[in-house]
Amino acid sequence: MALRQHLHPTSWARFLFGPASRGDYTAPVVHKNDDFEQASAMELAGFEVETDAQGHHYAVRKEDLPKEEV
Repeated sequence: MALRQHLHPTSWARFLFGPASRGDYTAPVVHKNDDFEQASAMELAGFEVETDAQGHHYAVRKEDLPKEEV
């Protein structure tokens, strides 16, 4: 009962689960491509980004572009 009166709610989480493990924050981030990311990249490769006169960007399928733009 004595602990309950003195611990803040966030202190209870630390008491139960231990301190947060932060790791080495100076180490570079290693990005690992999984199958889903590779499939997404292959699907997005079929699009070309176009910009209209007002500066709006939109995607167009490469097969829908006139042949001279591809």
